[in-house]
This record gives sequence, structure tokens and C-alpha cells, in this order.
Amino acid sequence: MSRKCSVCGKGPLAGNNVSHAHNKTRRRFDVNIQKVRMVTEDGKTVRQYVCTRCIRSGKVVKAPVNNKASLA
Repeated sequence: MSRKCSVCGKGPLAGNNVSHAHNKTRRRFDVNIQKVRMVTEDGKTVRQYVCTRCIRSGKVVKAPVNNKASLA
């Protein structure tokens, strides 16, 4: 699976691991992706992979939890 945000499209970045001796090897900076139940613009509930920045900034409206077992 490609770790990409379905809202903003943010994906992994590349950089270097730098040792104490200043040796450089390539590495990946993955995006903090969470699987979220969210409400779409037409009111449907879907599961999407979303970065935490979109969740925190309010770009994503989380769906309410329908927990019928706790109501009984």
C-alpha cells in the first residue's frame, strides 16, 4: 500500500540517515497515516487513510460511533 493521504495527497519524503561519522545513507520519511471513519460531503460514511495533520486541522469530519451494544 502506498502511504498517501486521501484528503491532501501527502506522501512519503526522502532524506538521509546521518551517522556520527557523517556517513549518509538514504531513508524514507513516511507520513503518519491513520484509518478513519469519516463523513463525506454527501453524508455517507467511508473508511479512508488520512494523515494526522488533516484530522487535527479539521479537514476531516469523523463519523459518529454507532455502538448499539452499549445502548442495551
